[in-house]
Amino acid sequence: MNRLARTIPPILVLTLACGGGEGTGRALIQNKGSDTMVNVAQSWAEAYGQVNPNVAVAVTGGGSGTGISAMINGTVDVANASRSMSEEEFAAARANGVEPVEHTVGFDALAVFLNPANPITSFTFAQLASIYAEGGAVETWSQLGVTVPGCPSGEIVRVSRQNNSGTYAYFKEVVLSEAEFKLGSRDMNGSSEVIDVVAHTPCAIGYSGLAYATPEVKMPCVAAEEGGSCVEPSEDTALDGTYPIARPLFMYTAGEPTGAVAEYMDWILSDAGQCIIKKAGYAPTHAIECM
Repeated sequence: MNRLARTIPPILVLTLACGGGEGTGRALIQNKGSDTMVNVAQSWAEAYGQVNPNVAVAVTGGGSGTGISAMINGTVDVANASRSMSEEEFAAARANGVEPVEHTVGFDALAVFLNPANPITSFTFAQLASIYAEGGAVETWSQLGVTVPGCPSGEIVRVSRQNNSGTYAYFKEVVLSEAEFKLGSRDMNGSSEVIDVVAHTPCAIGYSGLAYATPEVKMPCVAAEEGGSCVEPSEDTALDGTYPIARPLFMYTAGEPTGAVAEYMDWILSDAGQCIIKKAGYAPTHAIECM
């Protein structure tokens, strides 16, 4: 999983006029997609502007599905995704004359978040599915054997992501075993919103990327099955795969990259680029020492 394909065709690498009257150009790389990755993508873009002032990288979020669709349609150079492309998306790309190339650029632990008032310290996949999945019987914290201070109703407030989110899709695939989500959850546009709701709602539970954790929320350990090892989310457990909801983070390009885009991708995968993703709270693709 640590091998990174070198991709990215300069579909949308635009040449913009620069000042100085020298007729020089500045390449613009369009990068769109995963809200989980948007902060680190912005950090990469800003740092690369210092490395190569002749290249500007424009970063926007919108969700993994949105970024992948834009890459398929040829309106961005690089799509960020916190999940793999689906077979349907690959088929749509090929029907449009695009052969997507997948780059693994880091690893993330998809953490479960609770309000600090909640006494629960661990979950199994089955318990999480009973809370989130359609047909799941758990609707109150008392059904899990706890009383949550500040939550007089005892009702579980489920905080989720919108269905164009790669985080939503990955949680559904791995934790819910592809079962549909229950109706009635609070579906947030971004990871920061998930954290904010859980931090201020004692009854709440949410999930999102580890890098968005703050001291205002707690993260229980997670076990894939009853009696299995309960592992806390961390950079180390994401990288070694022991955390059961660890996932790779991807960038997709429409074919192999060339020119400015290829150079940018190579830099992201270099120690300099990987130290940036490590600083952002994710696991890098390989062991590195950073200042």
